[in-house]
Amino acid sequence: MTKTEKQKMLDGELYRPGSPELSADEKANKAWMARYNAVLDRPVAERHVLLSEHFGQVGADCVIRPPFFCDYGYNIRLGDGVFLNFNCVILDIVEVSIGDRTQIGPAVQIYAADHPRDAKTRRDGLEFGRPVKIGSDVWIGGGAIIVPGVTIGDGAVIGAGSVVTRDVGPGQIVAGNPARRIGGGA
Repeated sequence: MTKTEKQKMLDGELYRPGSPELSADEKANKAWMARYNAVLDRPVAERHVLLSEHFGQVGADCVIRPPFFCDYGYNIRLGDGVFLNFNCVILDIVEVSIGDRTQIGPAVQIYAADHPRDAKTRRDGLEFGRPVKIGSDVWIGGGAIIVPGVTIGDGAVIGAGSVVTRDVGPGQIVAGNPARRIGGGA
């Protein structure tokens, strides 16, 4: 049986993003983002309901301050007490999971979307994704960028403006571009 482009995307394989099924998902997501980003002055409980209807998982007491942007929403999984400040972006073509009590500063960008390294494959319009896993009790400073395939361990700290290109161990503190360990952890 041949996989759909959406099935290929979800499996982290090369896929064509312009398929009718994915285009419909993108259109639905744009409508959801318009609704969500219009509720800035609404109670947190109302925003939580909107998150729960759209994301793959939303734990208790999660807060995402609008504006917020994502590719699909259904690949985002949030633990309990997760907080994302204003203007965050999650490119969730594959799973992006964020553990309990993790705090994410303003304008943080989390990319699970990736592109082939060779020009011909890119020219052919193919792309793929690599999951991003962020543990519990992590703090990510404003303006940080997390690239595809990165895992950040429990209790880690990511300095503001950092570009995280490699896994970060539990309790480690990293900063810079590319982010390098500056403390913490074993």
